[in-house]
Amino acid sequence: MRRTSSSIANLTWVCAVALIACGAQSSSRKGLSWIASSAAAADAAPSNPYASLAKLPDWNGVWDVTRVPPQPGAPPPAPPKLTPRYEEQWVKYQALNRKQKGLNFVSEVASCIPPGVPQSMTEPYPIEFLFTPGRVTILIETYALTRRIYTDGSPLPKNPDPSYQGTSVGHWEGETLVVETSGILPETSPLNGINGHSDKLHITERIHLINPDTLEISTTRTDSAVFLEPYTTKAYYKRHRDWKIMEYVCEQNNHDALDAKGNAAFSLKHNPGE
Repeated sequence: MRRTSSSIANLTWVCAVALIACGAQSSSRKGLSWIASSAAAADAAPSNPYASLAKLPDWNGVWDVTRVPPQPGAPPPAPPKLTPRYEEQWVKYQALNRKQKGLNFVSEVASCIPPGVPQSMTEPYPIEFLFTPGRVTILIETYALTRRIYTDGSPLPKNPDPSYQGTSVGHWEGETLVVETSGILPETSPLNGINGHSDKLHITERIHLINPDTLEISTTRTDSAVFLEPYTTKAYYKRHRDWKIMEYVCEQNNHDALDAKGNAAFSLKHNPGE
């Protein structure tokens, strides 16, 4: 049969309508697919990242380091096992401390140089914990220090920039916060009585409540340049729900200094600013 120009035009029009319909159907399918995938993503994503914080333990308030009496019959804490260089430091410190208790013989905190981790956690001033999504922040009144512990799954960097507080990551094991810290400045003190360490110092802290108003922090130090084996100590903190962290500016009215031998000194003869 011979096709006329009219029949060809009609056939073209029918095909065009069919293509438009197919395109519309395809577009509709893509649209429905996008809506479905968006809805699935919305269901998977938490609507409020702060909601998960309600499941964490209650560490509200301000905490100050305290002394928990040892259990009856419990042996005293074992001294650290040290390499010869640091064993010599430790022995000298213990001898001096027996004669003049309370003085700091080895670090520069008396000159307003902040202590590094872990010593910054046991300064005789309060601390406070702030929980936010993916992070625990510790505010330390001493020197107005801040520690940021990333709980978002980030690994410790291989070569972190050294700092006084180091780089910290953490994760929760039940109601215990486990914190790993590295990248601590080598001139800091890993233990009272020892000054300095290698750039391999690694600190592990396990932080948890032992009763509603007492927090325990178990701290393990690992550094083959200093310790012959990992050394663990425990510190305890009392909760004060009505306290607030105060401003601490070390240089303000500072009377402390280090003498030529590195011993801390105290004088009331100085005027502010001298």
